[in-house]
Amino acid sequence: MTTYAGIDLGTTNSAIASFNGADLQVYKSPEGHPVTPSVIYYDRRGTAQYAGARAYSQLPLSPESCARTFKRFIGTSTPIKVPAAGLTLTPEQCSAQILEKLYAYLPEEIRNASDGGTVITVPAAFNQMQKDATLAAAEAAGIGRVALMQEPVAAVMSVMRVRNADGIFLVYDFGGGTLDVAIAQSISGRVSLLDHGGVAMCGGADFDRAILDNVVKPWLFESFKLPENFVTDPKYSRLLRIANHASEQAKIDLSGRLEAMISEGEETIRTTDLAGAEIYLSVPIERGIYNRLIEAKIQESVAATREVIARANLQPQDIERIVFVGGPTQCAQMRDRVITELGIAGNTDVNPMTAVAEGAALFAESIDWSTANRSRKSNRGTVSGGTSIGVAFNYQARTPDVKAKVVAVVRGRPLPGSSFQIDSLDSGWSSGKVALADNAALALPLSKLGDNRFKVFVFDPSGGPISLAQSAITITKTAATIDAIPASHSVGVAAKDRAGGQVALEYLVKAGDPLPKKGQLKFRAEESLKAGGPNAIRLELWEGEIKDPYTDNRPIGHIKITGSDFEHGVIAAQAELICDYEMSDSGAIAMSITVPSIGATINPGHNFYSRQDAQINYADAAEIVRDGSESVLARVDKMSQTVSDPRIDEARAKAEEARASADSPDPAVAKESMDKLLEAKALLAKARSGHLAALREIELAEEIQFFETDAKQYATPTEVSAFDRMSKAARNCLTATSDEFERHRSEMGAMSFRILWRQDHFIIELFRYWGTQEHRAGDKAQHAMLMRQGEAAVQKGDIDELRKIVRQLRRISISTADESDLIAQVNILRG
Repeated sequence: MTTYAGIDLGTTNSAIASFNGADLQVYKSPEGHPVTPSVIYYDRRGTAQYAGARAYSQLPLSPESCARTFKRFIGTSTPIKVPAAGLTLTPEQCSAQILEKLYAYLPEEIRNASDGGTVITVPAAFNQMQKDATLAAAEAAGIGRVALMQEPVAAVMSVMRVRNADGIFLVYDFGGGTLDVAIAQSISGRVSLLDHGGVAMCGGADFDRAILDNVVKPWLFESFKLPENFVTDPKYSRLLRIANHASEQAKIDLSGRLEAMISEGEETIRTTDLAGAEIYLSVPIERGIYNRLIEAKIQESVAATREVIARANLQPQDIERIVFVGGPTQCAQMRDRVITELGIAGNTDVNPMTAVAEGAALFAESIDWSTANRSRKSNRGTVSGGTSIGVAFNYQARTPDVKAKVVAVVRGRPLPGSSFQIDSLDSGWSSGKVALADNAALALPLSKLGDNRFKVFVFDPSGGPISLAQSAITITKTAATIDAIPASHSVGVAAKDRAGGQVALEYLVKAGDPLPKKGQLKFRAEESLKAGGPNAIRLELWEGEIKDPYTDNRPIGHIKITGSDFEHGVIAAQAELICDYEMSDSGAIAMSITVPSIGATINPGHNFYSRQDAQINYADAAEIVRDGSESVLARVDKMSQTVSDPRIDEARAKAEEARASADSPDPAVAKESMDKLLEAKALLAKARSGHLAALREIELAEEIQFFETDAKQYATPTEVSAFDRMSKAARNCLTATSDEFERHRSEMGAMSFRILWRQDHFIIELFRYWGTQEHRAGDKAQHAMLMRQGEAAVQKGDIDELRKIVRQLRRISISTADESDLIAQVNILRG
């Protein structure tokens, strides 16, 4: 019997389960626990000594030897540092250690089986980079056949196994690092996921940080003589790690008590203050204070849940119950708070700690692991009696129902008196003889979960058996069957409407589209690419639905065709690029690009899909956060001078929160700040759509002023006339509901840029500007090399070479909405 595995790779705790079609098993750690802490302990030589409970127990004793909460940074370039071991790891490397630990819990026969597979869950809020990095971690862990599944979907599967009842329910999965919300409707065991969503940085780890920042740090300042910047002083890093662990323990204690003590002795902390006094922790905290500290995160989770309910076109009264999943939801007070806010009854049908792993194992059974794209098994089957008698039987191959339908298909007219019979090979049930006719149907009782085996018999008019080419039917009774899963994000490819024209997103999938989804998009090359040449054709991937500017969306990597990807010929300008893609149940994307002009299909491979250019190191993102905050606030100020909209005020609040946190040494705070800036940009886009005419008037005036002040003096008379025509065309579109205004404005900006691009001083100014943007470079070493090459080009007066270097500097930098894409990031055209 084939056995499948499911892994919940969590921020705080992880779990693994298996399912063989009938029996579900959660595997316990060597310490006998159903969950394994996502913590790794390294010795001084940098060897991972142990992961899980033993590593967690070392946190208060050797915090600088442990790695934890790394899942929050997977898919980024944020380093995970283990000072005592002298290690700097990637989040993927740490995740691989936990996956390897969990996978080892499985019996050897399951791990070595050739017909099974493993589903690893990811939060619904995970973007494409994070999913790609999770797959890389699984590969590094040596796990063979792997598929990803969104955590709320897995939780829904787990709920249906326990309580297979009709109705609409909501899964509220509040974990250590993320919030996932799913709304599902069950009808006769078949589940439709109506909508889902979540918040990437909202979990129990944020509760720990709230206690640390608002209770422990003030107590330390009052009790000891510490420098104002002690949180960034390496001398106190051990103290902060221990204090964070103690805060977590107090949080756990408060789930069952009215007060707790955040405590740790001098002998453990082993740190002195500026006066030489040994530092200890003995900080009381009451549940009332704790509840106030976590209120903002609870409200954020409730707001995200309400948003999912609204997207599903439901009201709270339409939902039967909330099913709570995740460690923090074990606290009754937290559950009661969410229940009260949403006005929906609560439910604890499933184990909140293992439900996701169990659901992942259940879902793994539904995957056809022989397929490269990990598609799901077919729900329909057929057996043929053979060409001699022209009879076949179609049946439900997979169903959660207690019965499955079988229908006879007869070509021609059967002899009068012919019959058929179906017997169960498991229970002894028999249908008895039934008259054979086209569309004759039987309902077969399914006696057990998993495979139910039957045999078909056909008889001639005299009752003699007729030999069949196939006679065996296997029907799988499933715990639940998930229908189409809605995509949690919109993902598009950036392309120009024409050479040098406006860039917009061509969508592979929109949020809410049913998954899996296959499709094809056609593009054209804007410039030529020769086999073996140094250039590249780039397809940028973005996540989000902001139209203008498209760079307000989240960059998630690029697909790049280089001259080394094909051996002969030239991809000429205007050559057709056919992009075939598939988005799986998990939201992971597989793509291939066919170039008919050279007769080549280029598949994902060595450097075909790259997320590195879009990754951010959140441990070194202070300047990026500060720049982004100031940029958004400047846009807020400009918009608020013209229109009044509560969404603008909300965007201001988010940007100010991000700016206030810019100098925090905690990479989790930096990541949360960047997420707030993305949310602020989305709010500004919505506000703009509500006041288009007024804001377009301002934008048009800015384009005209820029041309008049900076570009006109270098323009030819023909260019001046063309610009005037474009500005008049744009003015005529101020109130249009189409994107015509944006197209004309883009053309105006492109003309100003082209004029300035011819000027040597402008290229030098751009080069100097990019020299100040090292903090935005994905590769600091490459940035430094390009700056050296640029300085040499300036000294030689080689402006053409400097132009190439400016383009390269732009390409290795994280995008912002303040910069148009005129420096040739995107070089494909809509087909």
